[in-house]
Amino acid sequence: MSSAATPDISVVVPVHNEAGAAGPLAREIAAAFAGRSYEMIFVDDASRDTTLAELRALGAELPALRVLAHQTNAGQSRAVRTGVLAARGTIIVTLDGDGQNPPADAPALVDALIAAPPQVALVGGVRQKRQDSEAKLWASRWANRIRKNLLGDDADDTGCGLKAFRRDVFLRLPYFDHIHRYLPALVIREGFENRYLPISHRHRETGQSKYTNWGRLRASFTDLLGVMWLKSRSRRPGPVTEF
Repeated sequence: MSSAATPDISVVVPVHNEAGAAGPLAREIAAAFAGRSYEMIFVDDASRDTTLAELRALGAELPALRVLAHQTNAGQSRAVRTGVLAARGTIIVTLDGDGQNPPADAPALVDALIAAPPQVALVGGVRQKRQDSEAKLWASRWANRIRKNLLGDDADDTGCGLKAFRRDVFLRLPYFDHIHRYLPALVIREGFENRYLPISHRHRETGQSKYTNWGRLRASFTDLLGVMWLKSRSRRPGPVTEF
C-alpha cells in the first residue's frame, strides 16, 4: 500500500447538524497537519441539515478527507468509534465538530504522545479560559470533581473533545454510549497512563450544543455506576511472556 493509504495519524471528527462549521473545521485540520502523514475522518451522525452535503463537496479540495455517514443517529461516542474502526493511522486525534477545539493545538498532543513511553496511551487537552456559559462551567467543575473522586482518574477536563490516543489501546476498551467522557479512567483500568496539555477554547460560531446540564446529569449517574463496576471487575495479568 502507498504511504497515502497508510497514514500515521487519523483525525476523527463526529458531527451532527453542524452546517456552516464542519467545512471550515476540515480546512483548519488540513492546515494544522500540512506536511504530515494524516487523514481526517468526519462521521456524520445522521444530520438533518446540510452538514453531509457540505463535507462531500470538499472531497476534491481536501484529498485527506474521508466522510462516513450513519443512517440513524447513534450519538457522539458511536460516531467516534465508527471513525476509529475505519481509521488507518496508529494514532487517533479526536475533535468536537462544533469548532470550539482549535485544530492548531492538535499536533502538540500528537507529538507529546509520540515522544512518550509506550505505557502512555492518551494525551488529553485541558481547556483554558473556556468560552462557555457560567451554568455549563459550574456543572462541568462539579462533574469533574465527582468523577475523579469516584473513579480515581487523573483528568481535570475529561469533557474536552481534543485528545490524542493509540488506536490499538482504544479498541481494547469496553464500548458503551458516552465512553468518550470516561477514556482516561478506562485507559488506566487497562494498565496504561495518561498525559495532559493545556489547549485553547473558542466560542461556538454556528449551530447549538447537543447537550444540556440535566441531560448530562441523567446519563452521568448510570455511566458512573457502570464504570465503577468495570473497574471493580478488572484483573491485570502483569507482564505477558511468550514461550
